[in-house]
Amino acid sequence: MTDVITKDKLFIDGSWVDPAGTDQIEVISPHTEEVIARVPHSSERDIDGAVAAARQAFDRGPWPRMAPSERADIMAKLSQLIQARSQEFADVISQQNGSPGSWSLMGQVFSSTMVLDFYTNLAREYAFEEDRLGTLGTPALVRKEPVGVVAAIVPWNVPLFVTMLKLGPAMASGSTVVLKPAPETVVDGYLLAECIAEAGVPNGVINVVQAGREVGEYLVTHPDIDKVAFTGSTAVGRHIAAVCGERLRRFTLELGGKSAAIILDDAPIDTAIPGLLPAAMMNNGQACVAQTRILASRDRYDEVVAALVEQVRALKTGDPADPETQVGPLVAKRQQDRVMGFIETGQDEGAKIAIGGGRPFDKGWYVDPTVFVNVDNKMTIAQEEIFGPVLAVIPYDDVQNAIDIANDSQYGLSGTVWSADTDRALEIAKQIRTGTLSINGFMLDFSCPFGGFKSSGMGRELGPEGLEHYLELKTISFPSGKTQAVGS
Repeated sequence: MTDVITKDKLFIDGSWVDPAGTDQIEVISPHTEEVIARVPHSSERDIDGAVAAARQAFDRGPWPRMAPSERADIMAKLSQLIQARSQEFADVISQQNGSPGSWSLMGQVFSSTMVLDFYTNLAREYAFEEDRLGTLGTPALVRKEPVGVVAAIVPWNVPLFVTMLKLGPAMASGSTVVLKPAPETVVDGYLLAECIAEAGVPNGVINVVQAGREVGEYLVTHPDIDKVAFTGSTAVGRHIAAVCGERLRRFTLELGGKSAAIILDDAPIDTAIPGLLPAAMMNNGQACVAQTRILASRDRYDEVVAALVEQVRALKTGDPADPETQVGPLVAKRQQDRVMGFIETGQDEGAKIAIGGGRPFDKGWYVDPTVFVNVDNKMTIAQEEIFGPVLAVIPYDDVQNAIDIANDSQYGLSGTVWSADTDRALEIAKQIRTGTLSINGFMLDFSCPFGGFKSSGMGRELGPEGLEHYLELKTISFPSGKTQAVGS
């Protein structure tokens, strides 16, 4: 049994402070089912303190008033500090959520600093002010000002990465943040707070409060919050949208997905399936962009299934700390039970298991990598986000039928098209109603907008478009006698 990590403070207003209450969060290893950490559970009073600190830092502090290049210097320092502790971050996240160590370093940590680096560079070059000549010949200054105090609520699957999807643009804009990690993954938030303090981020700019859903609700509804940035389930996202809509509060939502991978008849199966599988099973299937609906033509259906089963059989499931592990445990017992429930439902509705379908170990919240065949797109396993290592292979009649099946979903977050003809694949990709698509591979480009159509969310993260969701537009008009606006 490993030593239990114990924390007794919260990071608020640039300092480590005592929590207002005595409640704790216990973090349980999904591999051993033992407690690995105990940290304070923030109360509503703690949220009040964190929001007040962020409010003061925004209304009176230096952060929003710094030149963007000055903020960028601090952001660059923060990125360097995280990179210097990259293995520590990766190990902690894997211990908390079961992410394979072989994937954590890049998928959990370096991807996060790459996002932060993108916004660091963007802050240096972005046009926060623009001179314009109006239609009547009068000059104006258009300013893009920080949105204010941001409530950033992140999930447990890729906690540091999703944090940076919000922290990067918020910091670049000059906004301040109250960050609430998920209760399953709270320890890496302490590592991040240590880096924030060392980087010289002014007091109150970033506050970290670990808490569950009820306290998160209090944060979302707090009167001094200007914007909510949320990543999580579609059900919770709908609720947050309703709360923010009632208050006319800005928000961005990155929600669920049920992405389709269309394998065209000309795709080379010997390279397409090995290229597709990491995108389908990434992070133990606990990824909103996972390619979990695999569409194969009836003519090549058996060939695709055989290749997929062969690749899945070769996956090593086990201890996430083992560098050879490719599929680790799910984050919690409830998640294991949920995924097993979907597997049972798939069989009840007539789908067949080609491989997997069970629990490989007596201890740990594991589920065998599973492939369903003979799946109709109307089945539950083809429509609901399972969030586990479960794939559904769906037959299609022709290309138009494949497009129709891909679009027959409440979600629209990601997708892939596999073909020997990239021009043909591009024409198909243009017809899929989803926010991001890749051809002959899986790519999430941090310089380009990321987000979803339909029930997969509202707004965009990443790219310059992600920064714009943290900015408010202000127009300052000048008398007709003035020939040019003067920006700061």
